[in-house]
Amino acid sequence: MSVIVVGGMIGIGKTSVAELLAEELGSKVFYESVDDNPILPLFYTASPEEIEAKRYPFLLQLYFLRTRFASIKEAYKQGDNVLDRSIYEDWYFAKVNHDLGRISALEMQVYEGLLDEMMHEIEGLPYRKAPDLMVYLKADFATVLNRIGLRGRDFEQDEALVEYYRALWSGYDEWVHKHYSASEVLVIDMNGTDVVNNPEDAARVVRQVKDALAGAGHRA
Repeated sequence: MSVIVVGGMIGIGKTSVAELLAEELGSKVFYESVDDNPILPLFYTASPEEIEAKRYPFLLQLYFLRTRFASIKEAYKQGDNVLDRSIYEDWYFAKVNHDLGRISALEMQVYEGLLDEMMHEIEGLPYRKAPDLMVYLKADFATVLNRIGLRGRDFEQDEALVEYYRALWSGYDEWVHKHYSASEVLVIDMNGTDVVNNPEDAARVVRQVKDALAGAGHRA
């Protein structure tokens, strides 16, 4: 019984990889709350003045924290699932928005307090306490921007967002390699990898994940 978390930049292909792995491993995908998220479009389209007044970055991180906490508890309870991003990654997004001045020091303190309580509860779960593997999808910045464009969500396309994307992208590797410790990490190079349209790419990614799980002593 294996639980896999799929992480990486916005638009890089997490959902496609999660669905591929779930199909191949006979498990279920727990999706990131995007289409039903009432705050996400506001976060992307708000002016700096609206962000300052409405506190959308802080509200968005609280929303994601709640939904990811619920998802990972259910995934751990069922014991054999794939998560399209997870609670372990949530802090990194909050930190970037704090560093950019979009989340205040007090808001970050409140956020981290809630996250700590949730992580303590996860660590005390009777059936599972951590994922078996994190599949980290990595690509250069040009690939990330291209895939965000191809995905075509209107609220993600504003050119003013490019520097926000760059800030997220530039620190992602450091977060994965220096701050994430819940499980082993498998890095998948997504430059030129298309698991949707190229069966060879899909088969290679599945093989890498199965090998990583086998190496960690889990069912593949």
